[in-house]
Amino acid sequence: MAEKRDYYEVLGVARDADQKAIKDAFRQLALKYHPDRNKEPGAEERFKEIAEAYAVLNDPQKRAAYDAGGHAGVAGFSPEDLFGHLDLGDIFGPDVFGFGFGGGLFDRLFGRRAGPRRGADIETIIAVPLERVLHGGPEPVRVTRLASCASCKGTGAKPGTQPRSCEKCKGSGKEIRKQLRGAVAIQQITPCPACGGRGVIIDSPCPNCAGRGQAEAAETLTVTIPPGIEDGTMLRVAGHGMASAEPAAPPGDLLLVVETARDPRFNRNGADLWRDEIVAVPDAVLGTTLTVPTLDGSAAVKLPAGTQPGATLRLRGKGLPRFGGDGRGDLFVRVQVRVPAKLNRQERALYERLRSLAAQPTTTTNSKRS
Repeated sequence: MAEKRDYYEVLGVARDADQKAIKDAFRQLALKYHPDRNKEPGAEERFKEIAEAYAVLNDPQKRAAYDAGGHAGVAGFSPEDLFGHLDLGDIFGPDVFGFGFGGGLFDRLFGRRAGPRRGADIETIIAVPLERVLHGGPEPVRVTRLASCASCKGTGAKPGTQPRSCEKCKGSGKEIRKQLRGAVAIQQITPCPACGGRGVIIDSPCPNCAGRGQAEAAETLTVTIPPGIEDGTMLRVAGHGMASAEPAAPPGDLLLVVETARDPRFNRNGADLWRDEIVAVPDAVLGTTLTVPTLDGSAAVKLPAGTQPGATLRLRGKGLPRFGGDGRGDLFVRVQVRVPAKLNRQERALYERLRSLAAQPTTTTNSKRS
């Protein structure tokens, strides 16, 4: 097992750092290495390391124990002791960026809570328009999932009735068979055949869900999109995944993978935008002023005389916000010269004249003064 790094080193703060410096360092690193955003190898382990360091250094008593005895001084703390009292809402706001900094994340990463098995997560793609990426803000998401039945509240029993505990398994949902083979005792555990592993018997099933305790439900949620959010970022909406098969267990989470919606005006490359602008041959030769769409409205762009096909014009600061950073990217306009496919008589005569001029040799006159 690799030796643990010093907690102050993990957060990149001095040993005499105050609580604000520790909080600011944790916030910056947690946003960078959050496992729903950073998919690089080792990011999740790095996030765990950062969270553990902050949990100790943020608490005056734990910090004093660590300063006195190092890692041995805090070795007796369980994940619940470390993370149970963290007020992450004070640091990030209410579920900042939808990344799920609340208890569910720490339960998943550190196994903080034991109990009934939670429902499965749902992963789906959300297409976010460029204007929402630019400004951030609320974005609706429609999801269909198996949720706890609204009629029976997940019990599976007809409203007004209750399931009864299975007498065969005493409510455990398991059938245990023991066999002795010589000096070896073998124990086999299988789902109880009487209750199907649920631990209860439903005499009057709920007509809405046929006794399953779950029913398909469609819901429209609103998630907050942060400005500049990157493609592939995962937003976690706690508690909006599949319902658990166990009545007392919580549902899973909804995982939204962000993709930038297709836009006929631009192509996205990180914080930069790219656009192809078609210009006529005379404009490329003589120069002109183009009116180019941007996310902030139209912009006038000077096209220099003699612009070549494939040339790129750069509009600084007209791209998208840099996610987690400062400023905006740029808008690049790639020039495509349109060659006419058909010419009228007058146009053909002019092009023929241009060709003949181009074919004439260039003469240079040298003047001498005597």
